[in-house]
Amino acid sequence: MIIARQKRKENICEYLLYMWQVEDLIRANHFDMEEIRRNVLSRYQQPEETMREIEQWYEELIEMMRSEGVKEAGHIQLNKNVIIALTDLHLRLLKSPREMVYGAAYYKTLPYIVQLRAKSGGADVPELETCFTAVYGYLVLRMKGKEVSSETLEGIQQISSFLALLAAKYRDDMEGKLELEDE
Repeated sequence: MIIARQKRKENICEYLLYMWQVEDLIRANHFDMEEIRRNVLSRYQQPEETMREIEQWYEELIEMMRSEGVKEAGHIQLNKNVIIALTDLHLRLLKSPREMVYGAAYYKTLPYIVQLRAKSGGADVPELETCFTAVYGYLVLRMKGKEVSSETLEGIQQISSFLALLAAKYRDDMEGKLELEDE
């Protein structure tokens, strides 16, 4: 909760990847708060009041995952809404004549997105979700100590660079600093 709150303010893309990790942590701990207390929360060094807030946050996420039917796979609506908001901003940025650098970054990333969609059969998945899935998959492979090809690494670096730019634009938009002409 503390990390999520901080990441949401600083970098929306890191926030989303973190939240996907939390969903997977909940799944790995069988939606059992006792397991989560033992395996996850025991590592936190926080005051009692903060620990109660963190526990409540995990309990609420567990309930959301159960009620939204994403126990095995998928993401809660809260996380889907981030993708929707980022997609909305992405489309506005692409339409804006002021955002040529953003457009260039997107078109440089697009071949990797197309390639990933072809490999995964995910043509109906939003482009940005494809980007996040690729980066998350890469992070999981790295955590497991698996090697990745130089081709994959090149694609992940480009996608990460693109998402970092989108995150910066999102922060600017939230702070009222983003001026898009012809919206």
